[in-house]
Amino acid sequence: MTESNWSVPETEVVQRVHDHLDADGTGVLATIVDVEGSAYRRPGAKMLLDDDGGVGSITAGCIEDDLLAAAESVRESGRPDRVTYDLMGDDADDVWGLGVGCNGVIDILLEPLDETYRPAVEAFDDGRDVAVLTVLSADETGHGSDDDGANPDAPGRLGDRAYYYPDEGRVRLAGGSPARAWPAEALSEPAADLAERGSADVVTVEGPDGQTLTVFVDGIAAPADLVVFGTGHDVGPVVELAEQNDFRVTVVGFRGAVDLESRFPEAHRTVTTSPGTVDDALDIDHRTHAVVMTHNFVDDRLAVETLLRSDAPYVGLMGPRERFDEMLEAFDDEGTTFAESELASLYTPVGLDLGGGSPYQIAHSIVGEALAVSNDRTPGHLRQRDGTIHDRVDVDAPPSP
Repeated sequence: MTESNWSVPETEVVQRVHDHLDADGTGVLATIVDVEGSAYRRPGAKMLLDDDGGVGSITAGCIEDDLLAAAESVRESGRPDRVTYDLMGDDADDVWGLGVGCNGVIDILLEPLDETYRPAVEAFDDGRDVAVLTVLSADETGHGSDDDGANPDAPGRLGDRAYYYPDEGRVRLAGGSPARAWPAEALSEPAADLAERGSADVVTVEGPDGQTLTVFVDGIAAPADLVVFGTGHDVGPVVELAEQNDFRVTVVGFRGAVDLESRFPEAHRTVTTSPGTVDDALDIDHRTHAVVMTHNFVDDRLAVETLLRSDAPYVGLMGPRERFDEMLEAFDDEGTTFAESELASLYTPVGLDLGGGSPYQIAHSIVGEALAVSNDRTPGHLRQRDGTIHDRVDVDAPPSP
């Protein structure tokens, strides 16, 4: 695989999966389902493997070539498989010939990519949270794969799949019908939690026929939005870096003087509107992060007022603090005031204090701050962080009735 295919953002991996399904390809989806110890990626990380190589990353590159061979076997058999890579200490040196530095055991699910995965990518495209429920194992009493009249929708084999939709509060099969043969009640609570967080975990539950099911619950949260107000050349690096960091970026221009699509080809979409009609042109909610950088005082002020009244958790405003103080004076002259809770979402001057001043350094500063807010983190040095770099997820299913 090429370096450019390895480093694509998660949003592009999902898009490639969608494209593959539409093209009736013979790809294999590799997903980390469990990690013991430390690893480059956490459960839920995905990689698409096909005849052209791979797209996405689940390690720093140390096992991807081996996965291609394993994927070929899955493609030929048409059946999913689980593979485990022990990258800990001397064992890794013996197997791989060098210390790979992960110091962990990685469990990976390999599946032939078929229509049962389409609901996941469609939910992602529609901006909906979803949890993908995939059977990893079932005890010998499990049904669903037998020809003895058992319910064919009952989960019993590696790779059997259903979905949990938080906005519906129910488990459904890939075709849309209710998953009555699944232990839906026991899985709903952990699935809702993981879908909202965009995290993944292995959950063990008791099935409706008494069998014990081990299910990989892969929470796929809708991508966060970053709306950038402005059309100057300094907007380009922000758009580029934000898209690479899995934001779905919208560039908003005022008055239609610039061909936004040509100037910002990396943007997910572009919108031309007026400062006074931002509410009508955009759907701003709790996933919307905004950066205001039109460099026009009046335009910035109108956009900021709308954003501070919205549910957006992050409103970054380009310019010195004194500039916003002038805005507050102008608002006050109009009789417009803001509650402290509304001002809590404002970040001005925008960005983290990284010390750089070039366009891309400034863009890194801005996107880094938006990422920290989106991930509910206080920026700091990892060497000062206690515990693991990535938060560990451990979700227990409620006891079955």
